[in-house]
Amino acid sequence: MAVETVAMGTGGPQVSRVGLGMMGMSGIYGPADEAESIATVRAALDAGITLLDTADFYGMGHNELLLRDALRGVDRSSVFIQVKFGGQRDPGGAFVGYDASPAAVKNFLAYSLTRLGTDYVDLYQPARLDPRVPIEDTVGAIAELIQAGYVRHVGLSEMSAATIRRAHAVHPVSGLQIEYSLMSRGIEASVLPAARELGISVTAYGILSRGLMTADARQIGEGDPRSRFPRFQGENLRRNLGLLAAVEKIAGEAGATPAQLAFAWALSRGADIIPLIGTKRRDRLAEALGALELRLGAAELAALEAAVPAGEVAGDRYDAGSMAALDSEQPAG
Repeated sequence: MAVETVAMGTGGPQVSRVGLGMMGMSGIYGPADEAESIATVRAALDAGITLLDTADFYGMGHNELLLRDALRGVDRSSVFIQVKFGGQRDPGGAFVGYDASPAAVKNFLAYSLTRLGTDYVDLYQPARLDPRVPIEDTVGAIAELIQAGYVRHVGLSEMSAATIRRAHAVHPVSGLQIEYSLMSRGIEASVLPAARELGISVTAYGILSRGLMTADARQIGEGDPRSRFPRFQGENLRRNLGLLAAVEKIAGEAGATPAQLAFAWALSRGADIIPLIGTKRRDRLAEALGALELRLGAAELAALEAAVPAGEVAGDRYDAGSMAALDSEQPAG
């Protein structure tokens, strides 16, 4: 099935109904085969996916270089490249800070353009709110880059409703990247309503809750990078595997996989929700794309939400320190 297109934001550019999230191709969740990663990008393009999501800190630039290689010979105007910036890492890969100051915004983009081998990015977004820098200053710097022709659209990531409103007042925001899935529905309280009021699309990541919505979750061990997340630890994992089992039962009745149901649920939330398929393998990409052929009725959607009620997933989506750094997770006030 060919991937349809939707608008990124009210009156915005047309992008594919689902996007490709490339983070895993640069070692975040263990080693990745570079040839297979490039083949996965090309398979996504062949399927009609145009939205490609990367970040300058994925593999300390490796992800952007990989995307450049994957896009050799591809018409630049046929793809929509969105780049997150701001994360700072040391030579060992540890995150050591965050910078979204105006000078940093422009500096990061200069390096990204060089690594990507392009003279513009379609959407540029701070990966997190920098508590030392007003969001107005960060977005103002992106707006200057738009005026200069280096960026086409403003994006945000993991921002609260109040911050989204402040940013949008400086320059129209086209997309908000944030975790949203059957197992992570926190944005429904205030963030999603604000985005919809302002005409901002949501590029949703974590559709499979880092694999918690697949049978692989039963194989998570101490050496797995995901074991650092609270949802994969101890009693939390035991409880969450119970939720997975309930989804697996529904999937069996629907003739689908739990992963496909997770994507189908996300797609059902509206055309302004653009799920990212985060994978480094062609077989997983093909599985996720199978969700586009599913047509879940009201009864099936209700059964899924009854199997995984909002707020029933055990454990936060990040550790305590990372959660505290998420503007999107701070109490509204």
